[in-house]
Amino acid sequence: QVQLVESGGGSVQAGGSLRLSCAASGYTYSSYCMGWFRRAPEQEREGVARIRISSGITYYAASVKGRFTISVDNDKNTLILQMNSLKPDDTAMYYCAADACDRMAAGIPTYWGQGTQVTVSS
Repeated sequence: QVQLVESGGGSVQAGGSLRLSCAASGYTYSSYCMGWFRRAPEQEREGVARIRISSGITYYAASVKGRFTISVDNDKNTLILQMNSLKPDDTAMYYCAADACDRMAAGIPTYWGQGTQVTVSS
């Protein structure tokens, strides 16, 4: 059974940094992507960043490009999102997700974490 467990959310002032982690287990699909989505109150869910595990190729939403960095640790069981230069608009619940890369790109991954709240104050 696939499990994704996020950690690292919290509150920070604008301009600050946070680091989100997602511990993954039970996923044995040979070619897959992992990534982060976020949902702010009364807004649509947004794909923030994703990475193809086999190649390391990354994708970022325009709203976070240059400020956020997605990576995996060496054993490829933990996904990291380093968030710098945070803005109040980054305030949202952040979710880790995993699935085949086409489903991730379409915004419909099968596997989700429980979410972690990020709050950025001005």
